[in-house]
Amino acid sequence: MTTSPRRYHITTFGCQMNKADSERMAGILEEMGFAGTEDPNSADLILYNTCTIRDNAEQKVYSYLGRQAKRKHEQPDLMLVVAGCVAQQEGEALLRRVPEIDLVMGPQHANRLQELLEQVLAGSQVVATEPIQIIEDITKPRRDSAVTAWVNVIYGCNERCTYCVVPNVRGVEQSRSPAAIRAEIEVLGQQGYKEITLLGQNIDAYGRDLPGSTPEGRHQHTLTDLLYYIHDVPGIERIRFATSHPRYFTERLIRACAELPKVCELFHIPFQSGDNEILKAMARGYTQEKYRRIIDTIRHYMPDAAISADAIVGFPGETEAQFEKTLQLVEDISFDHLNTAAYSPRPNTPAALWENQLSEEVKSDRLQRLNHLVSVKAGERSQRYLNRIEEVLVEGSNPKDPNQVMGRTRGNRLTFFPGNIAELQGQAIKVKIVEVRPFSLTGIRE
Repeated sequence: MTTSPRRYHITTFGCQMNKADSERMAGILEEMGFAGTEDPNSADLILYNTCTIRDNAEQKVYSYLGRQAKRKHEQPDLMLVVAGCVAQQEGEALLRRVPEIDLVMGPQHANRLQELLEQVLAGSQVVATEPIQIIEDITKPRRDSAVTAWVNVIYGCNERCTYCVVPNVRGVEQSRSPAAIRAEIEVLGQQGYKEITLLGQNIDAYGRDLPGSTPEGRHQHTLTDLLYYIHDVPGIERIRFATSHPRYFTERLIRACAELPKVCELFHIPFQSGDNEILKAMARGYTQEKYRRIIDTIRHYMPDAAISADAIVGFPGETEAQFEKTLQLVEDISFDHLNTAAYSPRPNTPAALWENQLSEEVKSDRLQRLNHLVSVKAGERSQRYLNRIEEVLVEGSNPKDPNQVMGRTRGNRLTFFPGNIAELQGQAIKVKIVEVRPFSLTGIRE
């Protein structure tokens, strides 16, 4: 009699780095003989890959954990794993709060999941949050899409933004070698992936920690060099990268993006605030004037490029006039997409201790005003697509309409059009755009 395989369920909170880590950990669990399930209540192992950027993500983890901790009293074999940034930040405090947890592991330990679980199966309760050198990644991620894949190029972050917990939980910058990155992309190309997104918390810092400079004194491993180095990998048709930091964004990088046909016309460059005093308090290291110059340079080389960003409202001490400078920046630049958040104090960050915190009412009011403007501007930006022919890389079927497929333009606009997913998945199709919305498009095949 064969026993059915043990089942695992992963819930991922937060950023693309976390999604990439979850895919890697799913790959490890499948190699260990587990099968995935969408239903946490039928799983033998539940893994929450957590995020500390916003308070509500953390609260959600605790409410999910509470439910599963109760289940564990009836099913003592249930394994509960908390990975990611909350795990790194809270460490043993998590076990004090939820003693039913079996394994707490920080993001740097994703590749060690198997050996850590073996310690759990041997009867230990394990906390793995000490900083380690990230070993070159030999585990095979199980990727959620058959068409697009994430590729980590640099882990960690050396910036010290006063609101951000990432450097504390993801450690110092460690770049992977260009050869290892290219080797991973070559395998993806052979497996039929068509698009890759290079990932780093601060991707423009790529290569600063790798040895070697040219005689002219320029570092030979920059993100720009990496784009040239991987550009001709067979099978890969599109290359994207995120997240950029304005302090390191160079004209050389913009020129490379304009020159290299596979690199998509999309830039994700957070500005966080439109006011210089607030930027200084955030320790961002640039001014709003410099940010505007970067955008002007991009539009000089690539007038049609899509530009997305992140912004925080309600940072400690932000006045109404300072907030209005953020609105003015959004008005002037017209982003294609903007991730917005009201400031929430994170543990062990300088800004959390400042006296000049704003009320939740003010933060929520500013967030709503900003989101309204973002939607209006994105709607205006979408107009340029009407009646245009766009190349859409087909990723899946429209969950709301099985007769439609969906994919993204090179500028990352989600686009729906009639078609059969079985024949179109992974293909770049020319689509005439007939309907525009602020964040998505509808078209018909040319």
